[in-house]
Amino acid sequence: MADKINHRQWKTLDKDLGRISQVEYALHYVSRPLVGPGISLAFIVLAALGALLFFGKQPTSYVVIAAAAFGAYMALNIGANDVANNMGPAVGANALTMGGAIAIAAIFESAGALLAGGDVVSTISKGIIDPASVADARVFIWAMMAALISSALWVNLATFVGAPVSTTHSVVGGVMGAGIAAAGLGAVNWPTMGTIAASWVISPVLGGAIAALFLAFIKAKIIYTEDKIAAARRWVPLLIGIMGGAFGAYLALKGLKKLIKIDMGHALLIGLAAGVIIWAISVPLIRRQSEGLENRNKSLKKLFGLPLVFSAALLSFAHGANDVANAVGPLAAIVHAEEFGAAAGKVAIPVWVMVIGAFGISFGLFLFGPKLIRMVGSQITKLNPMRAYCVALSAAITVIVASWLGLPVSSTHIAVGAVFGVGFFREWHAERRVRRNTSKRPAAKQIAPEERRRRKLVRRSHFMTIVAAWVITVPAAALMSGVIFLFLELVFV
Repeated sequence: MADKINHRQWKTLDKDLGRISQVEYALHYVSRPLVGPGISLAFIVLAALGALLFFGKQPTSYVVIAAAAFGAYMALNIGANDVANNMGPAVGANALTMGGAIAIAAIFESAGALLAGGDVVSTISKGIIDPASVADARVFIWAMMAALISSALWVNLATFVGAPVSTTHSVVGGVMGAGIAAAGLGAVNWPTMGTIAASWVISPVLGGAIAALFLAFIKAKIIYTEDKIAAARRWVPLLIGIMGGAFGAYLALKGLKKLIKIDMGHALLIGLAAGVIIWAISVPLIRRQSEGLENRNKSLKKLFGLPLVFSAALLSFAHGANDVANAVGPLAAIVHAEEFGAAAGKVAIPVWVMVIGAFGISFGLFLFGPKLIRMVGSQITKLNPMRAYCVALSAAITVIVASWLGLPVSSTHIAVGAVFGVGFFREWHAERRVRRNTSKRPAAKQIAPEERRRRKLVRRSHFMTIVAAWVITVPAAALMSGVIFLFLELVFV
């Protein structure tokens, strides 16, 4: 009898433990989506405490503390959205795992921001607002605060819907909207805004065209040849040399400005020298790597894998050096105005402000970046190492060409435009081959027009979503910023 009672008790205990384990599993499943926001909130609080530590002696330090919190929030959103464009192609081509891409991007973005980021940043975001129109320090501070909040909110919303947008354009829109709310339409430098608006079209079109041209070159000179391996030994080192030269010029022009100012001519010479050296190094390496490979397209992918990893790392370094300062510009402007009691066209970026930008980008990428990385890397069009290499090469060359032409371009628009360019070129090329083969096929074996439309290689839904997000970024950020500025002015001024 006692044995039966003990057995019944153990059976009841097992059931209770099973229910508890199920509850724990359910709690774990429900709480998992809250980990990212929780860590993000902790980072924002730490950024505010850091501002209190560095700026706590000032009587009105609460403004800087609040700005540091919103600056950290902005940096998290940059990591979640903007950085994905550099890593997406490499992940989509399976040259990098998601974890490897996030680790490389976090290291090189932070290194670019801290080692090569600019000492000075334009507080009026590329000259779109006349500094005299917001000369009053308090008005200037609230305008920059509104720009910071609105641009961060817009990038967060874009990330939520899965649209890669330009952080720089979000800041531009935020500054413009706050400037209009503070001083009227006359405060805006409309010719400069026209140039920025033109870059919305020029950046993706130029990036897409260059990527498509390189993909056409690879197909003609390597893929569609009888001896693919021999052709790869001849042309792949040249392509690697071109990329090395482009990155050499790009980093000399943009990434070394903290150490030394280099003009376009000297940057191109540095790029030429770097390209020749890298080409010479690549020739024996590619020859050795190609030994024993079969004469098929799958073998070619191995030759582009390692250069693609290096390109992703260099793109991240250059992005950290060039774009992080733009993102923390409003925060640096608020710190300067609060410390010296006056607005300024250009201000020095304190080290602690750049640290917030660098670490915020890393946290944002780690916590929320995979969604946009997958979007850019695999959901727009299918990428392999050759196609992804064309995207990375296009991004570097397009920035150099745009700098030479004096056009303010967006790295986001260039990279995503290059992905679209590769996809639309594949569609055009596949359609041409279908038309060529259709004339040789009997009518019974020809592909119906409905089936051909279904086989489109670029997802039109993603294309329309991303283009729409690009078009409304500046006006949406401007509208939000204007409303936020009026609210801040009503409450605090």
